[in-house]
Amino acid sequence: MLTASWGERDFMRQGRSLAVGDRGIAATSHPLATLTAIDVLRTGGNAVDAAIAAIALQSVVDPHMTGIGGDCFALYAPASGTPVAIDGSGRAPAAAELGWFLERGMSAIADDSVHAVTVPGAISAWCRLHGDHGRLPLDRVLEPAIRAAEDGFVVTPRAGLDWARYGDRLSRHGDGSAVYLPGGKPPAIGARLVHPALATTLRAIASRGAEAFYRGTVADSIVRALQSRGGLMTLDDLAGYEATYRSPVGADYRDHHMLECPPAGQGVAALLILRLLARRDLSSDTLSEADRIHLLAEATKAAYRQRDALICDPDSRPVDVDALLSDTTVAHLSGLIDQRRASEASTFDMPVHRDTAYICVADRDGNLVSFINSLFFAFGSGIYAPDSGVLLQNRGAGFRLIEGHPNAIAPRKRPFHTIIPGLALKAGKPTLAVGVMGGQYQATGHAHILSAVVDRGLDIQAASDLPRSFAFDGTLQLEPTVSQEAIDILISRGHRTMIVDEPLGGCQAIYVDHERGVMFGATDHRKDGVALAV
Repeated sequence: MLTASWGERDFMRQGRSLAVGDRGIAATSHPLATLTAIDVLRTGGNAVDAAIAAIALQSVVDPHMTGIGGDCFALYAPASGTPVAIDGSGRAPAAAELGWFLERGMSAIADDSVHAVTVPGAISAWCRLHGDHGRLPLDRVLEPAIRAAEDGFVVTPRAGLDWARYGDRLSRHGDGSAVYLPGGKPPAIGARLVHPALATTLRAIASRGAEAFYRGTVADSIVRALQSRGGLMTLDDLAGYEATYRSPVGADYRDHHMLECPPAGQGVAALLILRLLARRDLSSDTLSEADRIHLLAEATKAAYRQRDALICDPDSRPVDVDALLSDTTVAHLSGLIDQRRASEASTFDMPVHRDTAYICVADRDGNLVSFINSLFFAFGSGIYAPDSGVLLQNRGAGFRLIEGHPNAIAPRKRPFHTIIPGLALKAGKPTLAVGVMGGQYQATGHAHILSAVVDRGLDIQAASDLPRSFAFDGTLQLEPTVSQEAIDILISRGHRTMIVDEPLGGCQAIYVDHERGVMFGATDHRKDGVALAV
């Protein structure tokens, strides 16, 4: 007999099986998104086509996590050729002068403020990446998302949990409630929803590309929704936006070379954590659970102190990534890590969020995509443009209203970003795609997964299933699967511990064994997703 709780499960503890194949593989945090990617691969699409099709579908069915009104970053490694990074992070309006905010007595940008909305960069990134590296026509790639918005979709368990927890963010502005809160309340697991306005917008993008989003009726609806609430964004801000290609930044970790997108994202923090961990032997069976958590915590604190002080939009203040990852810097920071005592905890002065969708795809030709798309907070700003069906992100809440701060708001500046796709090479070949959705945790998550695979010999699913920890904002956060023995040891070393009531991140990963010609996929039991092979 079905009950109200049917479909719910323990997202902290249950594991998944490792996906295995040799003709393509996809891993996402939503089952329909994974199926979409696999369908695209089966019908002749490549990894880029499949990733964009999957994230477009997830933007419809997982609206608290991601959407076309958000931002996007991706790493693409062709089977033979040079990996590229695409930066689809949005910019502040041209009128967003720091003085304007200070003159009005503002000390921070609230996460549900109209001023938290920056230009959505996702659609430009999708269309540019597809135009340069996709194989199928764009209308074929977006067709599954259009169909889901027009014909309807059902709410999955983890999506339902998050909807219930954060749905009130939509009611603060009202316009999105009719679509996302039918009957005035979050939809239950298994509820069916449709979104015709979003379908119309996706169909326009499928026909006319990014132009349909950044100019014309969609842009008009976005600007109207924002200006009616006192926002500064104009049609020129949207029309002038274009996602950009960047050179990935990288660092060696044992026999792998890890790549990340460059600033203004936090990928360099993941590389710095790995550089610090690489100075220690983490393969030893003599290391206890507490030892591993402690070392990861101390490397995280050291790297995040540098991250918070230095990482910002490089167009406004250059970031010397080479110096940050240099042997001199790493040796100095490593010398400050005591294997038996916690260092002083740091506090954090930017917004904390956990809401992102990450997708990875490998195709039969050996191309590998690591792709992330986010609204920042759950349901973003909560501001919805009803005529176009666009729910707008709130990444601008990460700007500081402090003169001289590296992330002080400024005209057409990009805010600091937490969302990061990861991709590793081995012997020069695309080998690992990994993302760990979870806001500030993501850089630590990348290091945690790669170390578990490389140092401990775990497969990527077993690495994902491990208990997680995160030293952040003065506290060592621990999932409830961490043993009590380890917790007691960590407390004795000076850590202030806290058992979290939500999972730390959600991992999706692909590992390609080039010698055997086999691909492995992992998806996190903390989410609804699945990894599948063609």
